[in-house]
Amino acid sequence: MTEEKKGFDVIMNERVLWDALPTILMVLVQFGFAGVNICYKLAAADGMSLRIIIAYRFLFASVFILPIAFFLERGRRPKLTWSVLFYAFLSGLFGGSLSQNLYVESLALTSATFASAIGNLVPGITLILAVSFRLERVNIRTKGGKAKVVGTLIGIGGAMVLTFYKGVELHPWSTRVDLLHKSHQSSGHVAAPEHNIHSQVLGSVLGVGSCFSYALWLIVQAKMSECYPCHYSSTALMCMMGSVQAVGFALCVETQWTRWKLGWNIRLLSVAYTGIVASGAMATLITWCVRMRGPMFVSVFSPLILLLVSIAASLFLQEKLYLGCVVGGMLIVCGLYMVLWGKSKEMRKITQLAPMESIEEQQLGGGIDLVISSPTTFPKTNVTSNNNAPHSNNNN
Repeated sequence: MTEEKKGFDVIMNERVLWDALPTILMVLVQFGFAGVNICYKLAAADGMSLRIIIAYRFLFASVFILPIAFFLERGRRPKLTWSVLFYAFLSGLFGGSLSQNLYVESLALTSATFASAIGNLVPGITLILAVSFRLERVNIRTKGGKAKVVGTLIGIGGAMVLTFYKGVELHPWSTRVDLLHKSHQSSGHVAAPEHNIHSQVLGSVLGVGSCFSYALWLIVQAKMSECYPCHYSSTALMCMMGSVQAVGFALCVETQWTRWKLGWNIRLLSVAYTGIVASGAMATLITWCVRMRGPMFVSVFSPLILLLVSIAASLFLQEKLYLGCVVGGMLIVCGLYMVLWGKSKEMRKITQLAPMESIEEQQLGGGIDLVISSPTTFPKTNVTSNNNAPHSNNNN
């Protein structure tokens, strides 16, 4: 009995770590994406075209992820079919060239604050699309379903408070580091004039379009992970498609070759970071988390970017930190906790209703409900289960 109890404790510890892994990875992803926004600001302050940044971003990402996918998944990749290439094209479009270009155009027509606020519509849009495509079950009558909906709304509300409410100015730290001021001095870049109403409206429409594009990418990625469950290879295909689309668009707009020149400066650092870290490593982690927990789970972490960017901007760009950032950040954390709690309730109910072996068999067979709407089971251990293990209960 002692050995069986130890084996049971080992299984439960592994299960806790396995269930917490997607959450840890998505928090790391938001840290990586927060660095992308900082790089965008620094490169734009240096006078670099944002369209060219996006083109270089996916070129660097392709060069980085292709060798990794070739060696790590050699001999394990499914056959490359036309449907897989079609999904890869849509992934490169919605998750790469289209969403990023719409975002930077919205950024140029409005402001960084307004564009970031519009970006917090992603969880709500993803929830609507996921439910429409039957990739997510709300189950509003259950505690888990209510927690997911309320948590999503609280997270979006916290992001809006963080963006539009300032309050008193706080001085928690002072690093005396102003990277943006140095970029302005080196490039002689002059601040853009205020935008008119037409630009605000057009920028808002483009920002909403960027949110829809990103949400559609999460849906497409969930579908692609079923027919092509190789995370590195699917990310490589997405980056290659995105690079072709982004480079083609940038060449049509930016015809002066001098603007494409890179040197040993912030421009090279920005495109290298956004390509290797954001579109290479972070996109792979997102692909894995979408398969593990579904598109809705991934989207609820998007509001964290505002909080992280606000902190990073106050540390390295000498931007002011206000009370609204703290209040909004607390609401974001509370909203995330409610969504994660709701997902954990659904996970426990599913694992109680179905034996672990049947979940794994349906998962390998490509069952959409368990792959997308429910968690992937944690790896098996060599501990043999006893006869007193709970059986499936069909009455719940």
